[in-house]
Amino acid sequence: MGLTRIGKELRLARIFREDGKALVVAMDHAYIFGPIKGLEKPRKIIEDVIEGGADAILTTYGVVKRFYELMKGRVGIVLRLDGGGSKYTLEDFGKAERWNLLYEVEDAVKLGADAVITTILLGAPCEAEALKILAKLAADCESWGIPLAAEIIPVGRLPASDPEVIASAARIGAEYGADMIKTNYTGAAETFRKVVETCPIPVLIAGGPRMETDAQVLETVKGVIEAGGAGVFFGRNVFQSENPRGMVRALRKIIHENSSVEEALMELRRKD
Repeated sequence: MGLTRIGKELRLARIFREDGKALVVAMDHAYIFGPIKGLEKPRKIIEDVIEGGADAILTTYGVVKRFYELMKGRVGIVLRLDGGGSKYTLEDFGKAERWNLLYEVEDAVKLGADAVITTILLGAPCEAEALKILAKLAADCESWGIPLAAEIIPVGRLPASDPEVIASAARIGAEYGADMIKTNYTGAAETFRKVVETCPIPVLIAGGPRMETDAQVLETVKGVIEAGGAGVFFGRNVFQSENPRGMVRALRKIIHENSSVEEALMELRRKD
């Protein structure tokens, strides 16, 4: 237990900075959606977000296998272990009936990952199955000394940003043994603070679809940090930005330097 605990702490330090916050760029979308906009060339976007100063990248087995040497020692690696199908069978996540564990924690360790992640579609028919996967991974991660992120997202009949639902989602993930939570933002710092206060592990937000403006992206993150949130798992709002590298720099300003939205926008617009 002692050695695995030390191993977990060392791996967490590759994702979270000394301030306890993390900027994770999610690049796991292509395993469901194929080469969506922004992820057509993995090597380029990996380089961009590393140069921008991302703390970690969330991605798939195939990408880590192919680009590990590019990421090694430069950015934390969070590996997705689960899945439920492709865009051709997952048109509505709220109706997903099956969820699968695709890889084991041992596979992640062999690949050189610093953490692993699994999704729980709260409110979907596959919810119980996904929670069982979460429980198994929590125990396995403790044995291997590797951190576990629970992406626990309300779907279907559950309101996507309701504070009570989000607080329950985060707490459920913590109770099952996760080390960090990825979930939706409640829409305001005041309500998100209640989520953070009732969850004993770090809570980070998912970015969801591309927001309408850069200012909206940064204002959302500012609210998360003001509420005591631990950062973000942002995908499309980074890799579909006109300036992914600049967007990462701007997010860092808010997450790690507590800068204003205006200061972050200036950083975004700064020429490389």
